[in-house]
Amino acid sequence: MRQKETLMFLNIAHFFDHFFLLIFPTASIAIAAEWDMSYSAVLAMGTPLYVAFAVATLPAGWLGDRFARTYLIACFFIGGGAASLLISFSSGPVSLMAGLALLGLFAALYHPIGLALVPELAARTGRALAVNGVFGNLGLAAAAAVTGVLAQYGGWQNAFLAPGVAGLVVGGLLLLRRWRLGAAATHAAVKSRVAGEAIVRRTQINVFAVVCVAALFGGFVFNAVTVSMPKFFDERLVMLAGDLTWIGASTGIVFGIAAFAQLASGELLDRFGARPVLICLVSGQIVLLVCLSLVEGWAVVPLALLAVILIFAEIPITTWLLGRYVQSGLRSRAVSVEYVLALGVGSAVVPIIAAMHGIGLGFDIQFLALGACATMVFTAAWFLPRLRNN
Repeated sequence: MRQKETLMFLNIAHFFDHFFLLIFPTASIAIAAEWDMSYSAVLAMGTPLYVAFAVATLPAGWLGDRFARTYLIACFFIGGGAASLLISFSSGPVSLMAGLALLGLFAALYHPIGLALVPELAARTGRALAVNGVFGNLGLAAAAAVTGVLAQYGGWQNAFLAPGVAGLVVGGLLLLRRWRLGAAATHAAVKSRVAGEAIVRRTQINVFAVVCVAALFGGFVFNAVTVSMPKFFDERLVMLAGDLTWIGASTGIVFGIAAFAQLASGELLDRFGARPVLICLVSGQIVLLVCLSLVEGWAVVPLALLAVILIFAEIPITTWLLGRYVQSGLRSRAVSVEYVLALGVGSAVVPIIAAMHGIGLGFDIQFLALGACATMVFTAAWFLPRLRNN
């Protein structure tokens, strides 16, 4: 299969992955009304989706290192589409939760497999990972809007039915092209690029350790900033007096602009390598997080925008490192470990922020703590291979 076409399927898969995971939070509003249940009770039924997604990530990495990754991506489309269709026919909580669990299992396939496959197929890995990341962001953004429209005008079932059919169609097209062109065309460039590359074991371990530090501490910064930004604007934009419309608009503008920051960092990765890019991005984050802990008024909006741009720009770096320095046979497992670490620290963000607010530690302390987390990533970045080796 021609590599550009395969990369496009991977981009679409990233879009679908985030879309599948975020249908339910919006659809649950309509489900609660139809089933005469409280919103909180229905929302709790989504737990199997996210538990299955987290639990299946490591096994998905194991599969990605043992079987043809293109076929596994096709399984993601077809399995996720079928699960979404099953959910649309749910008649009660048990069938709904079972369908959501199945959807979570298939959704877990994408990141360890798709993100490991992108570096193998792309001539310019940084650019390809950045574009792939933007597709994921667009899937996240589109899920709520599309689900709201489908649920409003066709019932919540259609919010799962339409994406399910689309997933089955795209998965079928991917399988069809894979069968017609065969495996040789898919992996020819991979073999030519990987052949003769001897990656020193010590370098692989060193890079993987840095990636783990970035996943833990950088992941905490990312999740904490994205979760707390609306409340931060609520407190620091005092002239808005709690106007949720403007607070929401300010947050949306910041995140919407920052979503495309990966494109720039992808180009920089291909030109300069990961070490100088990561050091520059994280040093800027440290300065801006400290500034955000101190300022209030309209100045927080441009400062927050710059901080979030730098945080979002960091996203493709760890996958670029794994694609460049970790051998192909270990890459899916390495990506799965990174992703599990990010998921784990992400799940801890909300209770930690809530606890800090509960004991009176406001954003002045919280953003200083996030600056300390960014400092850990900054320190780890110096242990990456130097520019001449990138």
